[in-house]
Amino acid sequence: MIVEGKIVEKYDTQSIKDTFKKREFVLEYAENPQYPEFVKFELIQSNCDQLDSLNIGDDVTVNFNLKGRKWTDPQGQVKYFNSLQAWRVDKKSGAAQDSPPPPSQEWAKEDFSQDDDLPF
Repeated sequence: MIVEGKIVEKYDTQSIKDTFKKREFVLEYAENPQYPEFVKFELIQSNCDQLDSLNIGDDVTVNFNLKGRKWTDPQGQVKYFNSLQAWRVDKKSGAAQDSPPPPSQEWAKEDFSQDDDLPF
């Protein structure tokens, strides 16, 4: 899955166990700009380093997997947990840098009214 938005929070890397670490960040996602959504993602293991080069306020594209887990607590109650596990976070470039320059329109300014090579 892919979503685009702006980083509004990023947290330090947490060591859950000696062999497992995660890092969370919050993305402002505005499909409808009047009602923005604030969505928390997590990066795990070596992917945690991806946030080092990004800043709060950066527009990014996030590739992620929707994860769900089932857990039975000690009292026997079943609980479900969801997480959005990002695996790639890319800073979006400025639109002006992404699109080629418009073609020159200089030819439209020339006066062809005196052209003797007209086919009619």
